[in-house]
Amino acid sequence: MENVSSHKHFILDGFNELGALRPFLFIPFFTIFIISLSANSGLLYIVISERSLHSPMYILIAGMAFVDLSLPLFFVPNMLLSFLFDWRGISLIGCLVQMHFIHFFGTFQSTLLVWMALDRYFAICTPLYYHEHMSLPTFLKFIIPLVLRNFLMITLIVSLAGKLSFCASNVINHCFCEHMALVELACGSITFNNLVGLLTVFLIPVVDVLFAGASYVVIFSSVLKSSRSSIKALHTCVTHIVVISITLILALIPLLSYRFKNGLPATSRIFFSTMYLLFPSCFNPIIYGIRTTEIRQQIVKTLAGCWFIKTVSCS
Repeated sequence: MENVSSHKHFILDGFNELGALRPFLFIPFFTIFIISLSANSGLLYIVISERSLHSPMYILIAGMAFVDLSLPLFFVPNMLLSFLFDWRGISLIGCLVQMHFIHFFGTFQSTLLVWMALDRYFAICTPLYYHEHMSLPTFLKFIIPLVLRNFLMITLIVSLAGKLSFCASNVINHCFCEHMALVELACGSITFNNLVGLLTVFLIPVVDVLFAGASYVVIFSSVLKSSRSSIKALHTCVTHIVVISITLILALIPLLSYRFKNGLPATSRIFFSTMYLLFPSCFNPIIYGIRTTEIRQQIVKTLAGCWFIKTVSCS
């Protein structure tokens, strides 16, 4: 058998089709990055500093903010440097490490929606037992299995990708190490990698969204059968449903476009794949801050306090 060397160094070549316009991508992506960092940091600060927000629902929102704050840090700085200075190189080990962090943290964008759906279900459908269900020892029964599922599935697909031989090309048509963008460069069969990747898509984001959606169907049915005053409890649910819908759409477009040849241009696929990670990071803290009354009130109170201190110091 002929001995063919496998590439150990890769070039991240996302948006290369834009040519000389590629550096201008720094401006919108840098703006999104700053908004994401600022909004999520602010939301975390509000929840942590205000004792009245130390309840399960707001802690889960803070968890979402932490994920949305951390996720862009794994790929956006490197992507911005690539746009400005054309720094596109990455080692195979670095690529696999980045891939693991991106996909592992990315799974929690849907998994947290499941935990939020459970929180709303217990609060609306079983209010008398809410604190019992949402106590840490009890709720860990819902947290630990999903964390283990996410870790094991992502570790599996990354490990399988690391065992492939890349002897044809070392140019990854993406701005970061996305799983299928790397796997499709392999010179051997990738059927098993493709199947495991599809299984991961089904077992994590699809199952999460279906479970969360089913929970809200039960919640709405329960509210419709009860008194009209309970409708106020659905305010937060509507927020979660909006986030679920956007998360599912942004997730499925890039994930399935790699596996089914549908004529979607490479630039569009890269854009949707990137925005699947970035857009929720900007969207989630804004919508939760605006639509969640208690958080909105604390934001206004904090901003008013800062303005008052600034006014006093200037006078």
